Amino acid sequence: MAPPFPKADPMSESPPDRLSNDPKSPHYDAASLERGVGIRFNGVEKTNVEEYCVSEGWIRTAVGKTVDRRGAPLTIKLSGKVEAYYRDDPPKA
Repeated sequence: MAPPFPKADPMSESPPDRLSNDPKSPHYDAASLERGVGIRFNGVEKTNVEEYCVSEGWIRTAVGKTVDRRGAPLTIKLSGKVEAYYRDDPPKA
């Protein structure tokens, strides 16, 4: 069965529309995360983003150092303008 969202091409200039850093999520993409994805939310650089969706305009960000009973960080969903970009140059073939 194919994933619900296509994975981003690592050679692409733009990151995927939706990405999560949780390996259990269907939106997890190791290749994009290894390349380094930066998030600008409402014009401010964010470094604590757990998941984002550009088309729907939201990010999930960690709430301090609080974790749930399974050790996953507690998150809140913030809505606004989301810009995703790669922090480095594309890998050379």
